[in-house]
Amino acid sequence: MENLKRKVAILMGSKSDEAVMKPASEVLESFGIGYEIRVSSAHRMPEKTRQFAVDAQKNGFEVIIAGAGKAAHLPGVIASYTTLPVIGVPVKTEDLGGMDSLLSIVQMPPGVPVATVAINGAKNAGILAVQILALKYADISEKLIKYKRSLEES
Repeated sequence: MENLKRKVAILMGSKSDEAVMKPASEVLESFGIGYEIRVSSAHRMPEKTRQFAVDAQKNGFEVIIAGAGKAAHLPGVIASYTTLPVIGVPVKTEDLGGMDSLLSIVQMPPGVPVATVAINGAKNAGILAVQILALKYADISEKLIKYKRSLEES
């Protein structure tokens, strides 16, 4: 199956964000979409993060989901180095409840967009990644249509 190839990268700024980001991988698995999970901090690993973003498309990724908390620069840094769609997941924080993360991700300058979901909204990030891939892959599109119908019925 073509859609089992690696398609989506799920990045997080810290290993502690793993539980928040798990729903994104669960959505991708339910659609049979390949993914890879990485920890890559824009602040503590800037060169590793830049290199990932520069090489992402060449390495087979088609969409990137990036979650980060506090001064949540990871999605924006990734978006500045790639033409791939980037979906930002603001991670809830103890300090400001995630508003700091949300504002850090959503307030991108013109020309460097990051699609942003709700605080801790990794499930919707996964669904948005599916919708993006459904534009290119008919089998994913068919599964997405069924999924959307199931929402109506539930």
